Amino acid sequence: MSRWHRFVWLLLLVTLGACRGKPPYEGKSVAELEAMLHSTDATVRAQGALGLSQLGPEARAAVPALAAALKDEAPLVRQHAALALGKIGPDAQAAVPALAEALRDPEWQVRRLAAQALGQIGAAAAPAVPALKQLGRDPDTLVRKAAQEALKKIHP
Repeated sequence: MSRWHRFVWLLLLVTLGACRGKPPYEGKSVAELEAMLHSTDATVRAQGALGLSQLGPEARAAVPALAAALKDEAPLVRQHAALALGKIGPDAQAAVPALAEALRDPEWQVRRLAAQALGQIGAAAAPAVPALKQLGRDPDTLVRKAAQEALKKIHP
């Protein structure tokens, strides 16, 4: 099993184990999920970002809060924020500078998800191309691959 698959399974188990029944983000509005990003509890912040990722483009109003969450002290919050911005897609173009900065995150998962998010934003993520090209030297194979894929989506 690859490192990526192990990570996904671990993340899934942790998320499901913490929920015990209905996920805490289920059935919440964008505003309620965005409010969760401001909690003092990192688990609640991560769940808020994950919930916003489930809404995709519908969560566009939360882009500024998600961009700010890319600087959260908790890696899982940063990961879920990048994931959510990618799921929002082109409507998350205001977060391009924050995502470009996240490409230098110490956590490889955050760098990978930030690269993927930039690719999902598409042509509007062009200002991040130099930072994505720098990931060509990233020590992690999955990060390098995500950067290459993002560059193809930004400049097909």
